[in-house]
This record gives sequence, structure tokens and C-alpha cells, in this order.
Amino acid sequence: MKFELDPHHRNVPDEDLIQDVKEVAKRTGRDTATICEYEKLGKYHPATLQRRFRSWFTVLQKAGLQKSRSQLNILEKELFDNIKNTWIALGRQPKYSEMKKPRSRYSGGTYENRFGSWQRALEAFIAYINADSSEDGEEANKIGPPAAGAGQTTVTRRTKREISERLRFSVLLRDGFRCQSCGRSPLKSPGIELQVDHIVPWSKGGETTADNLQAKCEACNQGKGNAFDK
Repeated sequence: MKFELDPHHRNVPDEDLIQDVKEVAKRTGRDTATICEYEKLGKYHPATLQRRFRSWFTVLQKAGLQKSRSQLNILEKELFDNIKNTWIALGRQPKYSEMKKPRSRYSGGTYENRFGSWQRALEAFIAYINADSSEDGEEANKIGPPAAGAGQTTVTRRTKREISERLRFSVLLRDGFRCQSCGRSPLKSPGIELQVDHIVPWSKGGETTADNLQAKCEACNQGKGNAFDK
């Protein structure tokens, strides 16, 4: 799921956006509206309103509604990003009891309330990470046309150079959160920062696909430079 401002909604007047929030509150019979409720019942995406008014509490204030204290105000993407960051920091699947500050922004109870149990939250997270997404690089890019006399041919690329957050996490998970060169991991060596690197460099024709990506610690990745892995 992408949380981007829909270009068709950029020119919608503020009063129309606020009125739509009021309509959602009326439909639920409450004096407030959570982000989750608006995401299901609203005409626009909640991120559109949050970007326009800076926060959901401001949206509710302008609509004359009460502030909602429900944890359902948290977007699923934020909850999933928090699991991802905690998982990477630990170098393994986090436990319910480990979902607390300062390591985690949200408690295990937040996920339990949202998904019914911590296990269901993890299952939903894995489904989200593994979901096919156009952001993971199926958009063709062309290099060229070549400069005169350069001898470079125009190459059509299947993927983008940038590695999406979903694809990055999937590769780290597949590689067991261990550097594929030296074997170090955040679990056994606290402070180790893992990166995801192209095996065949992008500059040499490599694509941004899972089979051409691998986990590397910062030291090994910097030492590789633009060379092929051996």
C-alpha cells in the first residue's frame, strides 16, 4: 500500500475535505473519527488530509469533532514499518514483550488490539512485506542515448536502481540478517549495520531483483566498491 498524495485531490478545497470527515463521523454515529474509520469510509485517503493539515488531531479540530485516543488512529503502514525496524534492530523476529520503548514506538498491546493477537499482526506484516508491488522495481528505465563517440549502447532496464524498503527487508530476512561476506549480524555483534547491495552492480547491468541482492555489513559493502562479488 502506498501512502502518497493523490494528484487528483491536490486541488480539493479544505472545506470539502473537512466536510467528508464530518460525514464519516455521522455515518458511524460518533463525535469523532479515527484514521482507520476514515480510511474505510472516507472519500479521500487519510494521508491526503494529514499532509494538508499536518496532523489528524488538527483535522478533527477543524471538523468540530472530539479527539480520538484510539490506537486505531495509527496507519497500518506505520505499524508495519515499526515491526520492520524493530526486527532489523534485533536481527530476528521480535517477541511480544520486546515491543516497547525505546526500541519500539508501539507496544505489543497496540498490535493485539488492532489485529486480535501478536501472531496475527506478524502474519499480516509478512503478507505486507511479501506482497507484489510496483515499487519493488518493474518499471523500465533506459540508459542513453549515448554521447557522441562514447561507444555506449542504449540499455533498457527492467527495474529501478533504488531498492524499496519492502524488498530490502525481504532480502535481509532471506539472508538471516547476516552479512553474506563475513557472517556478522546485529544479533551477535551489536552495533553492526546491515545494508542490501547489488551482487552484479547496477552500473554493470545488474537488476534490482531479490536474486541479485544480498545482505552486507557496512564494512564489507564499502570494501566491495563497484566490483563483482566472488
